[in-house]
Amino acid sequence: MISLDGLKKVVLRLIEIIEIIVILSIGLLFTIYILRPIYENFGIQFTGNVWVNWFGVSYILFVLYSLIVGLVISRESILFKQRLTSVLFWLIFIGSNYVVFIPFIKGGNPF
Repeated sequence: MISLDGLKKVVLRLIEIIEIIVILSIGLLFTIYILRPIYENFGIQFTGNVWVNWFGVSYILFVLYSLIVGLVISRESILFKQRLTSVLFWLIFIGSNYVVFIPFIKGGNPF
């Protein structure tokens, strides 16, 4: 039999999985319908490993989501406090910005 504490953990994990799927889906839509036209307007071909750009956009959206929820809505949430104070969280954010914005500097998508 599952205890109430165990059920709570399962529900929280399910919510986290749903968050990830939603963020990745929105990131894909942003990549296709927003980033692609922007790249093409700057003469950058949207070819190659476009999934790298997709994950970069998705992670940037994830960081924005975490900032909004962690700082405005759920200030007392341990999950968001740990996430926002994690060095790895911010290092991946820097890498994601590099992935999304380096094509403007190089003039092409290096991925």
